[in-house]
Amino acid sequence: MLFDSHAHYNDSAFDDNRHELLSKMQDNGVGYILNAADSMRSVEEILDLSDKYSFLYASVGVHPEEVGELTEADMEKLKRAAEHKKVRAVGEIGLDYHYDDVPKELQKKWFARQIDLAHELGLPVIIHDRDAHSDCLEILRERHVEQVGGVMHCYSGSAEMAREVLDLGFYLGFGGTLTFKNAKKVQKAAAAVPIERIVLETDCPYLAPEPYRGTQNSSLLMHFVAEKLAEIKGISPQDVEEITCRNARNLYRI
Repeated sequence: MLFDSHAHYNDSAFDDNRHELLSKMQDNGVGYILNAADSMRSVEEILDLSDKYSFLYASVGVHPEEVGELTEADMEKLKRAAEHKKVRAVGEIGLDYHYDDVPKELQKKWFARQIDLAHELGLPVIIHDRDAHSDCLEILRERHVEQVGGVMHCYSGSAEMAREVLDLGFYLGFGGTLTFKNAKKVQKAAAAVPIERIVLETDCPYLAPEPYRGTQNSSLLMHFVAEKLAEIKGISPQDVEEITCRNARNLYRI
């Protein structure tokens, strides 16, 4: 059974086929999905979806590209939203230095604040780290994130960086990029990380695996990622599914 540890089924890309896709999941070996919030406006959408589908779980949090207008009142709203029975994490939160849309200091402020929120709630964190690895790790350590645990979502760094993340007691999330022909660095990292610390994800509707790269991604395509990880680890796809599903359930306490 597969556990998609990071998806965005509230995304407008699914407006035409959301129910059609979600209604197929359990008949196609997808047992659990964590639908991750990335903005204040997405939180209510995600909670509504989790009410409609028994296998859908939720996180609450604000992506670094969306923190420009955050307030302390929003932190209170997130805290109240986290009382929902299906909420299992704070995220996705983190740093993204790829663009200059949001000042770095503002990103760091709200990243740290949302980690504090995770401590208040006793929930693990889902981390977005793009071109900001040093600052991201510094804040994670300063905020003693090992006390709540979490996952480095959509891991694309080196094997060396992966060891630093593992030292925090984190899981690493691998998705469609693992199957890309030019993904040697990610594949090397996946080989170095113990499978007991790996979870599978889609980040759908983005990052569809080969041979569907460039199309709409969904949890129905996760088996391509499981097969690639099985090849890297030298075990069966069934073992990959079983182990990574158990890992994700431990991460999100399901």
